[in-house]
Amino acid sequence: MRSLSAVLAGALLMVGIAGCSEATTKPQPESIETASFAASLGVDLAASTKTAEGAYFRDITVGTGAVLAQGDTATVSYKGFFRTGEVFDPGSTPLVFEYPPSSYIRGFTAGLQGLRVGGRRQIIVPPSLGYTQSGHPLNGKILVFDVTLVSKKSRAGQAS
Repeated sequence: MRSLSAVLAGALLMVGIAGCSEATTKPQPESIETASFAASLGVDLAASTKTAEGAYFRDITVGTGAVLAQGDTATVSYKGFFRTGEVFDPGSTPLVFEYPPSSYIRGFTAGLQGLRVGGRRQIIVPPSLGYTQSGHPLNGKILVFDVTLVSKKSRAGQAS
């Protein structure tokens, strides 16, 4: 009877160990709500707005120009950070795109909604709305963008 108990105990131990090793090989994506952010980023979730998609944004400076609308050609300056404050994209060149851009990460696009020309905004992107391609170095990371809407041009050609 003792040997049967020993075999069962050994089997349960092996199942427990297998379960633990599986949990450690599949890291859970970071959560904005539980993450700590570098003080230099000035993240304030309580003062931020959460989009329906799960990104957060907060106006640092409210623009005085026109609101970015679908179909507008936007010019934005930006800088991208990890939550640790480390820069992953210095944004050396302004982005020019038709809003909403289909080729940018979803969280960045969601955070631009309602931005006014001259406005500066912080956008916090959860992993699910960031880079999701397998093997991409930014996959699974919380990203923080500092974005300014420099100008916009409506389809009718009116610049703001």
